[in-house]
Amino acid sequence: MKKCFAIIGCLSIWMVNTHAQNLIILTWPQAEKDSFRTGKSYYDAAMYDLAAPIFINLQKKHPKEVYLQYAAGVSALERSDLCALALDLLQQANTNKVNLDEAPYNLARAQLLNYKFDEALATLNQMETAKKPIAKDLKEKVDLLKIYCNNAKAFVANPIQAKIENLGSPPNTGASEYVPVVSADEETMVYTYAGDSSIGGLRKKTDDELTYARYFEDVYITKKVKGVWNPGRNIGVTINTVENDAAVSISPDGHMLFTYRDDGNNGGDLYVSYLQGNDWGFPIPLMGDINRGDTWEGSCSISADGKTLYFASTRKGGFGGRDLYTATRMSDGSWDKVTNMGPKINTKYDEDAPFIHPDGRLLIYSSNGEKSMGNYDIFKTIYNPKDTAWSAPENMGYPINTPDRDSYYVLSASGERGYYSSGKTGGQGLQDIYMVTPGILNYKPVLLVVKGIATAKGQPVEANIVASTAGDAEIFSLAASNSADGKYLLSLKEGDNYILTFSLKDYPNKVYEVKGKNLQGYTEEIINVDFSDTTKAVASTPVQDTTVKKTSQPLKEQTAEGLYFRIQIAAYEHPQNYDAPPKLLALGKVERLELTDGIYRITIGGDFNTFAAAEDFLKKVRETGQKDSFITGVYKGKRAYLDDLAKQGVLKQ
Repeated sequence: MKKCFAIIGCLSIWMVNTHAQNLIILTWPQAEKDSFRTGKSYYDAAMYDLAAPIFINLQKKHPKEVYLQYAAGVSALERSDLCALALDLLQQANTNKVNLDEAPYNLARAQLLNYKFDEALATLNQMETAKKPIAKDLKEKVDLLKIYCNNAKAFVANPIQAKIENLGSPPNTGASEYVPVVSADEETMVYTYAGDSSIGGLRKKTDDELTYARYFEDVYITKKVKGVWNPGRNIGVTINTVENDAAVSISPDGHMLFTYRDDGNNGGDLYVSYLQGNDWGFPIPLMGDINRGDTWEGSCSISADGKTLYFASTRKGGFGGRDLYTATRMSDGSWDKVTNMGPKINTKYDEDAPFIHPDGRLLIYSSNGEKSMGNYDIFKTIYNPKDTAWSAPENMGYPINTPDRDSYYVLSASGERGYYSSGKTGGQGLQDIYMVTPGILNYKPVLLVVKGIATAKGQPVEANIVASTAGDAEIFSLAASNSADGKYLLSLKEGDNYILTFSLKDYPNKVYEVKGKNLQGYTEEIINVDFSDTTKAVASTPVQDTTVKKTSQPLKEQTAEGLYFRIQIAAYEHPQNYDAPPKLLALGKVERLELTDGIYRITIGGDFNTFAAAEDFLKKVRETGQKDSFITGVYKGKRAYLDDLAKQGVLKQ
């Protein structure tokens, strides 16, 4: 909804400087006086959405009171469904010559929201040509609003071909549903809910002698079954508390959920929860250099490989109030190497709500800078891997963007549908979730999504999944199937063929090759993995385990400076404790190997100078029951194969 510029204390001016108004208020019934005081407290605290119904009701009872016209109009600007009423009230107040410097400015805002662009520009021009000079801070807002008006005229005159539909009920209700985040397969949607079913109920916060009441936010989740969204449900008490808990984003595989919390002391921080079967774990604050004690970090999006986080922050050193940053996942699971995305994307105004598409090339975000048509608009920028640069941001156009606030836009993996929330007139509640078709124009996502179900003996299992690029064994991402239903999802960017290794204790690995080269667009491949089935593969034909390649004996015996081998028995993306069985511990020391790809590898036996020596030790390890253990080659800090080293000339064939 539209955020209004606060006019703090304007109602206090009534009581101090307007004797006649004071006398009129004193003649009101006590119930109306009490309502006025409550509305004034909301208004002075810039809580316009709560002040609006109070002042609108009072204005109906006292229709000639100019200050009620004005306060009710300014408050109504906060509600997208009350924009027409806001314009009517502010026009009345302006006609009755309300004596406040910002009155014409707020009238122009109402005219913009009601698509009366020329009238808004005329109102702003009158402010600039008036005898009384405009204060500097108000002049800056007037200048920006004029830019919004001119942008809006151009965009509305040239609308894009997009169909915007209310998702209906479910998931929308008579309460507020907003900030939808969707998994790559569009089967899971998490969103923020505020209404009478909130855990916190209608909460009250006391600030000195003033009491404010509103529904607190909860995180809700819904699943799509046969193309229909189920009714949303509270995601659980591990995430939702009696305070505000808001959804921010979800990883493409649907197993990591990012939320926002503000305890009143830290400015607002980002948290992450992990899906464990059917339940979500307790949110933990992001480790590293993301959250800071004195700044706001309130929105983020993670890349499909889990290695880069895009987030918004108000930390010092940026270009404006809120800037977009990137952070890199380190080997210990923390986030570091925070980098501002630069002046091409960030402006002196606010940038927020980043969404990185699973293809890794398309970034969608919101900005209220000089390319907007009114408050926050949704923008897109495309990464060019050849020059490692982002394209000039492009406004996604009308009707996706409007003169009102447009933010938190997410796109399906195929690009066919977009999702966002709005308070449009005619919705189910104050805020509803909407779907946009097509989700984006003039951009074609190129992506391979591999999904399926992992089972053993007819039951779903939690299998570890490693996606590595074929030929060089660089790990692209790690994943796991869900222990409750066995489902998994991998989003693999175009350009490489991939080796998918599925592992489950007490079963041989299942290894598949999938084609990521020369994709023509969005592609889905289903691979159902049955660890009990030793006769055939359900989808792509399994290939040989690419970690242990067939090599000649002379090559196996060679050594090279900076080259060594280890026996890997486990791997983790996040820090965990590994409990090795006693039989395995008897063979040697269990260690943690950290390479440059940010993955923990649990190894045993130390370093081996030759592949042959490692191969001999591997046999002993597998005899202890560690059948899925294998040899990891390391050359100058990176994984390596003998055949590849021979091709590079490091070893001689």
